[in-house]
Amino acid sequence: MGKTATLLISCPDTKGIVAEITGFIAGNGGNIIHADQHIDFQKKTFFMRIEWELQGFKIPDSEIGRAFSPIAEKFKMDWELHFSDEVKRVAIFVSKHDHCLYELLYRFKAGDFPGGELALVISNHLDHKGLVESFGIPFYHFPITKETKREVEEKEVELLQREGVDLIVLARYMQILSDWFVNQYRNRIINIHHSFLPAFVGAKPYHRAYERGVKIIGATSHYVTEELDQGPIIEQDVVRVSHRDSVEDMIKKGRDLEKLVLARAVKWHLENKILVYDNKTVIFD
Repeated sequence: MGKTATLLISCPDTKGIVAEITGFIAGNGGNIIHADQHIDFQKKTFFMRIEWELQGFKIPDSEIGRAFSPIAEKFKMDWELHFSDEVKRVAIFVSKHDHCLYELLYRFKAGDFPGGELALVISNHLDHKGLVESFGIPFYHFPITKETKREVEEKEVELLQREGVDLIVLARYMQILSDWFVNQYRNRIINIHHSFLPAFVGAKPYHRAYERGVKIIGATSHYVTEELDQGPIIEQDVVRVSHRDSVEDMIKKGRDLEKLVLARAVKWHLENKILVYDNKTVIFD
């Protein structure tokens, strides 16, 4: 398959939206290869992801956005246009836990994220410097304290901007990002954390879950907002545990789940399959 274009759309739901969009593409010689839509009936909001081949399309790539604008204005759309040859540059932030880092390094090297390029890794510790550099990825050490937080974040953002980073992945980065930092990358910072039923916050959550005899543990990946761990959820999954599982067993199962859930979230973001609205997400097929 050759180069494609993808539109991500949200707007008030009304008649004729699909006809206008597909008519625009077909009328200009485009061949639609993927189309997915959803309606939030409570909010009366329409969502769509549509992708088409650009071979033979009458409108040059640079003019597609301008040509589509009248339709977008007619239906009061929020919309994004992406091309399949775009490559988003990714930065991983990590502290001492390495399971998510290993998973992402491997997947980038294996070509599992064709829509992304791993540009660099940032850490507040030196533990993983050798590992990261063995994959040929630049490693940057930014130790951080309460007193130096703003100064360090400014240096990190300067580096990220210089390297053209589009997406930040917190692979068990055990620092809370400031509101200022989050606002630099709105809906472009993905985090992962454990999820328990019931919820256990604070230190040693697996030990507390073990003491309560939980039967399900899980992981949640979400976009980062100013409110800690309350951003739009991208992906979640669970695994069953039983009285036969030790604390160590639960930790292993939790780590396996975390790295898979985070990898899915990163993949969907890089494939332009996520729309954020009202602190929720629509994940297109």
